[in-house]
Amino acid sequence: MKEKVVLAFSGGLDTSFCAKYLAEEKGYDVYTAVANTGGFSDKELKNIEERAYKLGSVKHVSLDVTQEYYEKSIKYMIFGNVLRNGTYPISVSSERIFQAIAIINYAKEIGADYVAHGSTGAGNDQVRFDLTFQILAPEIKILTPTRDMTLTREYEINYLKQHGYVADFTKMEYSINKGLWGTSIGGKETLKSNLTLPEEAYPSQIVKTEEETITLGFEKGEIVSVNGVASDNKVKLINKVEEIANKFGIGRDMHIGDTIIGIKGRVGFEAAAPILIINAHKMLEKHTLTKWQQYWKDQLGNWYGMFLHEAQYLEPVMRDIEKFLESSQQNVTGTIIVTLRPHGYTLVGVESDFDLMKTDFGEYGEVNKAWTADDVKGFTKIFGNQMKIYHNIMRKNEE
Repeated sequence: MKEKVVLAFSGGLDTSFCAKYLAEEKGYDVYTAVANTGGFSDKELKNIEERAYKLGSVKHVSLDVTQEYYEKSIKYMIFGNVLRNGTYPISVSSERIFQAIAIINYAKEIGADYVAHGSTGAGNDQVRFDLTFQILAPEIKILTPTRDMTLTREYEINYLKQHGYVADFTKMEYSINKGLWGTSIGGKETLKSNLTLPEEAYPSQIVKTEEETITLGFEKGEIVSVNGVASDNKVKLINKVEEIANKFGIGRDMHIGDTIIGIKGRVGFEAAAPILIINAHKMLEKHTLTKWQQYWKDQLGNWYGMFLHEAQYLEPVMRDIEKFLESSQQNVTGTIIVTLRPHGYTLVGVESDFDLMKTDFGEYGEVNKAWTADDVKGFTKIFGNQMKIYHNIMRKNEE
């Protein structure tokens, strides 16, 4: 019997080459699998399936892990207000982990001898796939023809043609990677430090120019409604926000950061829903959390995002951080009013029963109700003791 290999398959050039090469040259039974984290339409999934069988796949499956991706990752990225380097919602980084988990679980399910992916040796994804595979199924060996053979695009295309497979592999001017939590865009501009993406590079074009006000409802930190229409389906709500906001060109930016392999990298992205949801959620937290809740949540949220990006999702401390983040959300309930406009938005305000501004203690800058003027005078004297002692000692030593 032939040995089985499960190939993480997208239908692109690298994975198409891997499918044909592993079957023709290595003699494996190739099982192809695409893990969908919200970035593929039904039509795209059908096209991928057709390509897989034309390339000789013994069996092809589509693994829909969109809901799991939300429940086990996106939810916590919202709780933690995770934006890498203050801009990037960790779209592709987080997707790859859940795609890798789905692929290796399928490989174990069918008793595969090998698992394969088409990553090159120059990016982060190779680490994310390899590490996840090694941890969850150390008994299954990993194959990476594209990386191991250091292949050129031309070599792969010629190989496929010679083996009877012809497809349109014309390299697009911009590479697009779409998912539920944002779309990354790579092109000639992202390879340089002094250029940015032109308007036409973005998949979503600006078609709305008049301001529009929307409301986002949250309950215990999770989005539960858009414009007053509630739903238990968080994925559907995220897609609704994206549908509304991307028409204004909101959520576009350039991410510059450190890769796992040690080099700097740049990528453009558009992520209207993530940017709006995270920043609306953050504003709601400012009204409903204490300053120390916010402070420590910021620290752990930053670590959570960094570990997620660096392929550390399976590190046990991530589950500990998730428990903290979830605990912090008990009072993060309310509605945020947002005004949208081309290229930007304004967080107008918050309505919440847990708003800590709604207090009988006083109104900032206006009226004090829970203390007297003498209370403040005494408090200020004690509050300043440490600084007074320091400056008093400094003056004595200067004399």
